[in-house]
Amino acid sequence: MGAIAPAEHFALNNREEAKMASDQLDYVENGQADLKQTRTMQAPPLVAALTPEERITRERAMVRKIDLRLLPPVIIMYIMNYLDRNNIATARLSGKVGLQASLNMTDSQYETCVSILFVGYILMQVPSNLFLNKIGKPALYLPTVMASPPSFKDATATRLTSYGGLVAIRFCLGFVEAAYFPGCLYFLSCWYTRKELAFRSAILYSGSLISGAFAGLIAAGITQGLDGAQGIPAWRWLFIVEGIITIFIASCAFFVLPNLPRTTKWLTEEERQLAVWRLQEDIGIDDWTSSEEQTFWHGFALAIKDIKVWILMIMLLGIVSAGSVTNFFPSVVSTLGYGKIDTLLLTAPPYVLAVITAFLNAWHADKTGERFLHVACPLVVAMIAFILAAATTSVAPRYLAMMLMVPGVYTSFVIVLAWISNTIPRPPAKRAAALAMINAISNGSSIYASYMYSGSPRYITAFAVNCCTAVLSILMAALLRFMLVRQNKKLDRGEHVEGAISESAAQGDGQVVRKSFRYLV
Repeated sequence: MGAIAPAEHFALNNREEAKMASDQLDYVENGQADLKQTRTMQAPPLVAALTPEERITRERAMVRKIDLRLLPPVIIMYIMNYLDRNNIATARLSGKVGLQASLNMTDSQYETCVSILFVGYILMQVPSNLFLNKIGKPALYLPTVMASPPSFKDATATRLTSYGGLVAIRFCLGFVEAAYFPGCLYFLSCWYTRKELAFRSAILYSGSLISGAFAGLIAAGITQGLDGAQGIPAWRWLFIVEGIITIFIASCAFFVLPNLPRTTKWLTEEERQLAVWRLQEDIGIDDWTSSEEQTFWHGFALAIKDIKVWILMIMLLGIVSAGSVTNFFPSVVSTLGYGKIDTLLLTAPPYVLAVITAFLNAWHADKTGERFLHVACPLVVAMIAFILAAATTSVAPRYLAMMLMVPGVYTSFVIVLAWISNTIPRPPAKRAAALAMINAISNGSSIYASYMYSGSPRYITAFAVNCCTAVLSILMAALLRFMLVRQNKKLDRGEHVEGAISESAAQGDGQVVRKSFRYLV
């Protein structure tokens, strides 16, 4: 046999290290490992050759390069994904005859059309994320699932004539759109360290908040300019225009979106080694390596057994339940008594404010490494807003409440998204399953929440339930913090904590120092 070339030798060593890491992780999670057992991690050659100063400079430049290549397409795609999912709220008020009136639906039937999407949405999320983790091709998978919903929007726009047809289309729409958001959360967690993730998750979720602002503006523009054009009402034009834009963006994303750090081709060899190594340093194990090494259901089984997954699930369930107001936000804003165009325009400022507060809160959370207060404080603001909206019908305080309720809920929401990956970092199959499970179950609240928004203009039942679920989320966040603080103390004492392995990590100068995983609280 001939000698192994250096690049091949490095790849072979990486595969062997990944296999050893995977085997040891299974051993530890089965409770059979010696508490003092450690694994030595050696930096790849191009990273080991860097001085500490060179490492910092190269890593900063690489992260900026990743941000510019990865985040813009993901955000733009998510804007369109969220518009697809929630344009039924603006279609209800668009034009002289909105969607509900055009199809002769009762309020209860409209609420069913809103909630049925989340049935399909819930069913698909876990299988989708497990499949994405298995194939390791987000650059192919995410644009493909994004390109599917326009066919349902086209059916909505051109063929829909009845309540039953809308229910069927909304169910199918939820089924295919379920893949995108949890898939993107997993995708980001494969590129960024734990202390970088909250801000990037906020940037991702800004897509939904921006779409909430754009939805009203687009609907207002279509209502004024296209209502009745070619004999087509404004709400049908809304689906047609957004469907065309979505197909175009998804087509472009095939050529722009990267795959995972180890398999991407637009990084240099040094950048690729550094991108993989810094994640190994951060969580103590290599991330996705190859489809052959990914067990399809093993990660799901590990996620089910972890109590932290269930606490995070209840926490996010409460927040999403409180955030259900966005599914009816144009209708809530219409209680101020303005006309349709003004109402649609007034829905935009709360979402713009939510983008700003989410960015600032996530930036500070990453800077400090703190999670609990960054989740709890915005929820307190949301609770105050819900109470104020239910207590008065005066225009000024009521619109102030509307300005605060959306930022209050979603400023907290983006931190929880990052906290999931921070708390369930490995193995990657478990993280993928946990992200999908938590997001799927939390969206189950949208099924029942859709039936709470009666009793206009105060919506007392809906706002009271929103306050209660916000309190539930705060309590779950406090419980999770208590658990993680205890586990960090055990790690400090050198005791075994399931899923957190003490590591020896090689530094840039070749010196090996002791290092341990710590949970962010």
